[in-house]
Amino acid sequence: MLKKLLSRTAITAVIIFVQIVWIVALLLRLGDALPVLNYVLRLLSVIAILHVIKNDMDPSYKVSWVLFIGLLPLFGGLMYVLFGNKRPTRFIREKLNVQLEETARYYTMRPSVAEEIDDDSARGLFKYLESYSGYRACRDTKTEYFPVGEDMYAKLIPELEKAEKFIFLEYFIINSGQMWDSVLEVLRRKVAQGVDVRVIYDDVGCADYLPANYYQTLRSYGIKAMVFNKFVPVVSVVMNNRDHRKITVIDGKVGFIGGINISDEYINRKERFGHWKDTGLMFKGPGVENLTLMFLEMWNAFEEKEGTYYDYVPGKYEETGSERDGYILSFSDSPLDDENASESVYADILYSANDYVYITTPYLAIDRSLQNALCLAAKRGVDVRLITPGIPDKKMVYRLTRSYYAPLIRAGVKIYEYTPGFVHAKSYVADDKLGVVGTINMDYRSLYLHFECGTLMYDSPAVIDLRNDDLATMEKCRRIELSDCRTSFFGELIDRILRVLAPLL
Repeated sequence: MLKKLLSRTAITAVIIFVQIVWIVALLLRLGDALPVLNYVLRLLSVIAILHVIKNDMDPSYKVSWVLFIGLLPLFGGLMYVLFGNKRPTRFIREKLNVQLEETARYYTMRPSVAEEIDDDSARGLFKYLESYSGYRACRDTKTEYFPVGEDMYAKLIPELEKAEKFIFLEYFIINSGQMWDSVLEVLRRKVAQGVDVRVIYDDVGCADYLPANYYQTLRSYGIKAMVFNKFVPVVSVVMNNRDHRKITVIDGKVGFIGGINISDEYINRKERFGHWKDTGLMFKGPGVENLTLMFLEMWNAFEEKEGTYYDYVPGKYEETGSERDGYILSFSDSPLDDENASESVYADILYSANDYVYITTPYLAIDRSLQNALCLAAKRGVDVRLITPGIPDKKMVYRLTRSYYAPLIRAGVKIYEYTPGFVHAKSYVADDKLGVVGTINMDYRSLYLHFECGTLMYDSPAVIDLRNDDLATMEKCRRIELSDCRTSFFGELIDRILRVLAPLL
């Protein structure tokens, strides 16, 4: 308990709270001395509401902010100025956009195999992601699905040991323990062998786990380290935009992606919320290239660039015997633009499905369009099933998640809560053909605010493995009935308020 109270997150939260209280107290005092200030603040709130209405943002955000500002006309406008912008700072945008333009030129020279896909809807989805992100669809890539973090960890260490040229790690959370200590041991040994080792970690994600200067420790080992969007204890919107991605790339030939961070709870060596259910993928072959480029885009935006993209992409890949391993496309999504690619992928799968769609997500805080896609699919006769945690990590978000159950169940969606513990997996699988595994939660932060990544698969054995894992997981779940969703008048009122404010949480 004492450790939590003295953590960077707790201390920063107190500092920010004190700042907000101080600002409010100062404005109230100045308002008494200078009544004109009250009119200025109210005018700011009116301008903020007009800006919200005019701005091209999701309607759910508009409703939430208009309601919030209207209820707090004296301070609502100021809060919108501080917290209302979903986009990263100009500094982050400009740095990343330069790299995106550079990689766009590289993408145009890479072949695509999307036209080979025999299913019209799947081919269209792959082509959409190519158009949005520039990343290319690939085949001849061996793809292995991991139903739990410990399975991925068992493959990760041996693959790291084989590295000869470079190792790239990009993670939202890195936490000292058996998992990170064993990874770090390999990284230090590889540095001594002349391997180029780089690590990107998110400062907010690691705030409770790593010292503020941990990147200096890594650099002292010879590991090149970068902290994304450093956590500053100042009232500011820029702390909303986090690097939520989880990527490992080894020599450009082996890649890992999924929901699994580098911390012991993800491999069930430490229990926090019962059994920790998470998933991941490993690639071998051309499909790794997109992950390599994702990492380098982020790294080159903020650190000294070394070489060109060609230096990190193998000219030839080893034969993997994966000619029938289907098609994959790893993609990234970011708050740099107004296009919500991840939400579009999820919605398209729901609209195109004929037989079933199985979904796993730790959180459910979605806008009306994605909710309609879920309901419409179920009403069309598609078997839509949703797996969520039985033991939550955040109680308020858990209540918000459960507030969506009743309308979804009425539409025919089947909901399963994972009774052994916490589901952290983020995946879609449909019709034994399409699958997505990645970092993208079904909530506003993942869909609109964070830097995310995922892998779209078609006609791959990994899709069947994902389906089978979902079915096995459902056997350990409790199916939620409509009667389980009944609550008191005040409980329903709280749920409604939470859903209105969901975009702001």
